[in-house]
Amino acid sequence: MNNIRKPILDVLRRQIPEHNPIWLMRQAGRYLPEYRDIRSKSKNFVNMCLTPELATEITLLPIRKFDMDAAILFADILLIPLALGLALDFRDGEGPVLQTTPNEKIIDALSYQEEKISSVFETLRRVKLQLPEKTTLIGFCGAPWTVACYMIDGHSRNSFALSKSWVKERPELLKKLISILIDASEKYLGAQIEAGAEAVQIFDSWAGLLSGIDFSRFVIEPTKELVRRLKIKYPLVPITGFPRQAREGYAPYIRQTGIDALSIDQFANLDDAKRDLQSVKPLQGNLDPALLVKGGEEMRNAAGQILTKLGSQHIFNLGHGVLPETPPEHVAELVRFVKEFHV
Repeated sequence: MNNIRKPILDVLRRQIPEHNPIWLMRQAGRYLPEYRDIRSKSKNFVNMCLTPELATEITLLPIRKFDMDAAILFADILLIPLALGLALDFRDGEGPVLQTTPNEKIIDALSYQEEKISSVFETLRRVKLQLPEKTTLIGFCGAPWTVACYMIDGHSRNSFALSKSWVKERPELLKKLISILIDASEKYLGAQIEAGAEAVQIFDSWAGLLSGIDFSRFVIEPTKELVRRLKIKYPLVPITGFPRQAREGYAPYIRQTGIDALSIDQFANLDDAKRDLQSVKPLQGNLDPALLVKGGEEMRNAAGQILTKLGSQHIFNLGHGVLPETPPEHVAELVRFVKEFHV
C-alpha cells in the first residue's frame, strides 16, 4: 500500500503538511515561453485542450519547471457547453466566444455528449502516470452560475448584462439552465475523478456579480447540490470552491455548500478570513497576482503575511490566475519562499 503523504491532500484532509503547499491558478499559461511555443504550433486553444499529447505536456510544465505541489488539468471551464452541443471559439485578444442559449427551446435541446470531451480524461490518465509521488492531481469545472453566464451572454465583454437580467426577469429559465449544468458538471467531474483526479476545484469566477438572495439561489444552492452528488459517489475526494469576489458571500458559501476548502481572492481581508472562514474549513489563496508580476521584497513580504496569518491549514495560491506578463523567475522565487517559510 502506498503511504506517500501529499502536502495538498494533507491540508484538504485537515492534517499538518510537511511544508507549506503551493500551486497557482493558471500556473500552466501564457507567461511560460514553453507554453507559448506549443500554442504557436497549435490549431487553436480548444484543440490544445482536447489533444491529450499537448494538454499533458502543458499540465506538466509547471511541475517540471517549479516543483509545484499540485498539477491542475489543462482544460477550460467552457468544455461543458461544448459537450452540451454549443459552438465554442477562442479569438486572439477577445477571449472565449460561445454560442448562446437565448430561449427555452434551445436550452431544452441541450444534451451532454461526453465523447466530445473524452480526451480530457485521457489527459488526466497520462498526467497521473508522470507525476512525482508527492504531487496532487487536481481536476476542475466551472460552477453552474459562471458557465451559465457564458451560455447566456456568449462572452464577458459586457460584464454579463444579459445574465444579470435573467436573474430578475427570467429566473425560472435560468434555474432550468443551471439544473442542466449541475447534471453535466456531476458527470464531468466524476469522469475526471475516475481518470485519476485526487481533488477537484469548482471555479465560480463570476460569483461576485450576485449578492444576497440571488447569490444564495444561483451560487450557493447549485454548488451545494453538485457537491452533495459528488460526495455520495466519491466521499474521500476533496472539493475546493472558489467563488471569486464573493465578499460577504464567502461565509455562507463555506458553511452551506459542503466544500472541503475555500479559495479566496486577493480582496479578502486576512483577519476576517482567519476568524470567519478558516475556523470552519481550510483556506486557499490569496496573493495578488500583480505582486507576483513585481516579485522581490514586496512579493515576499505579502506572501509572508499570508503564511504567518493562515498557518498550516492553508494552501498557498493566488487570488486569481497568473498574469501573462509574469516573469517565470518570480514564480520560481515564490515557490522556494513558500516551501522554505517558517513562522
